Amino acid sequence: MRDAPSPGMTAGELCVRDVVTATANETATDAARRMAAFHVGDLIVVEDRPGRLPRPIGVVTDRDLVVKVLARPDRAPSSTKIADVMSRDLVTVDETENVERVIEKMRENAIRRIPVVDEDDGLQGILTIDDVVGWMRDQIEEATRVLERQSQGPLTGV
Repeated sequence: MRDAPSPGMTAGELCVRDVVTATANETATDAARRMAAFHVGDLIVVEDRPGRLPRPIGVVTDRDLVVKVLARPDRAPSSTKIADVMSRDLVTVDETENVERVIEKMRENAIRRIPVVDEDDGLQGILTIDDVVGWMRDQIEEATRVLERQSQGPLTGV
C-alpha cells in the first residue's frame, strides 16, 4: 500500500526523468562503459515489461563493479552478469510522495539516490540528494527574498 499524497513538492515534480538504466543480463563491462559514457556512478537495473514502463529491480554501482568484479580473480568483467553483482534491496518512492517523505526514506536507508515509480511500479525518474538540496536551497533563497522585501516596506504604527 502506498502513502497518500500530501501537499507540497512531490517526488515526481522534482525528479530527473532521464534515468540511465541497465538490464540484469548485461555484463559488468557493459555497465562500466555505460557509466563512463553518461558520467554516472550507478545504473538502475530494470525489468522490461511489454506495453508498460520498465520496473526497477536493483541498482549496480561503480563500487559494486570494483569490489565484486575487478577485485575478484574468479570473475571476468566481460562475462559477469549485472544480476550477479547488483543490489536487489532497492528502495523506491512513489511519484506522488512529498519531498519530506523522500528525505526520510533516504535517511532511513542511508542512500543518496532513489528511483521514482508510478502506481504500476514503472520507472518515472530518479531523485538524488543533490536534487533535494538544490530544491531546498531555492526555497530558502525565495523565503529570504520575501523577508527582505517585507523588511524594506513602509513602517506602520510608528
